Amino acid sequence: MNAFFGGSVATGAVRLLVVSFVVGLFLTMFGFDPEDIYLRFLAAVRHIIDFGLTDLRYFGRILLTGAMLVVPVWFILRLMDMRRAR
Repeated sequence: MNAFFGGSVATGAVRLLVVSFVVGLFLTMFGFDPEDIYLRFLAAVRHIIDFGLTDLRYFGRILLTGAMLVVPVWFILRLMDMRRAR
């Protein structure tokens, strides 16, 4: 544990406490609070998920639009090719 904390556990804990306080002080000075950071993070994750699912929806619509033309044409060409083979 001493190697992980860079000294004794108590010293490492005090260092983390002081650094956390200083960083928290600066963030508070700029108007951030823990709830705001948490809510912005959740909003960003939701936006990324919604954006990704929207892309998948459009991909499916484009695929279906193309298939509505390609599959019947392919089927007709296969039927005509079977007729020629006989």
